[in-house]
Amino acid sequence: MSLLIADDKRVRTITLNRPDALNAFDEALYDATTEALRAAAEDPDVAVLLLTGSGRAFSAGTDLREMHARTTDPDFLPGKHGFPGLLDALVEFPKPLICAVNGIGLGIGATVLGFADLAFMSTTAKLKCPFTGLGVAPEAASSYLMPKLVGRQNAAWLLMSSEWIDAEQAKEMGLVWRVCEPDELMGEARRHAEVLAARPISSLIAVKRTMTEPLRAEIDAARERENACFAELMGGPANIEALTAFAEGRQPDFTTLPAGW
Repeated sequence: MSLLIADDKRVRTITLNRPDALNAFDEALYDATTEALRAAAEDPDVAVLLLTGSGRAFSAGTDLREMHARTTDPDFLPGKHGFPGLLDALVEFPKPLICAVNGIGLGIGATVLGFADLAFMSTTAKLKCPFTGLGVAPEAASSYLMPKLVGRQNAAWLLMSSEWIDAEQAKEMGLVWRVCEPDELMGEARRHAEVLAARPISSLIAVKRTMTEPLRAEIDAARERENACFAELMGGPANIEALTAFAEGRQPDFTTLPAGW
């Protein structure tokens, strides 16, 4: 199963479970996670959602083999919800969302933290927003949420550099709330989840709504801007070079692209 779901003490734990693929999101995992978020939102017995990954990764982001197929295969079939559906579910999720970053987080594996109410990170984990390294634009409203979360300059480095951010840097930036030793991560995240889950669900929802509702219009606008830029860049010279290099097992060379790319 690409997704593991467990309930205990009104906390629902969702574990991304494609460890051999570093929990990268293919269309099937996007669909399964979207459905799981919607189900947790609607379940009156779930107070808090805890999201983590199995193996050595939190999530390696979008499966690049599928991204390559999307740009080159005219017969590629997208999923029912896909990436946009997952984002819709994250934006609309009404209850506390806690992320426990157990390992590497790439792309959506990092930008999902913009939607987290609390984020915990293993000392051995690291994060990367690889957009410029893939020749594309930011996603998941990260161009709006990251500057709000970590400040303009930290966000600029995160979104422009395609460099890794370690747990100490993530904590210093304010990207995560707590840093834990690997064997203590889930216990610490669960302990805080259970504190929240003991509170009235109606009150938790009210607090989250009053905090996030003012952001909704800006999130929607950011997604529109990002989607327009992504559509322009996806399949362009830089993106094709990045995906070809990935398929060939080499580093991309962006210095030979046409002028302006």
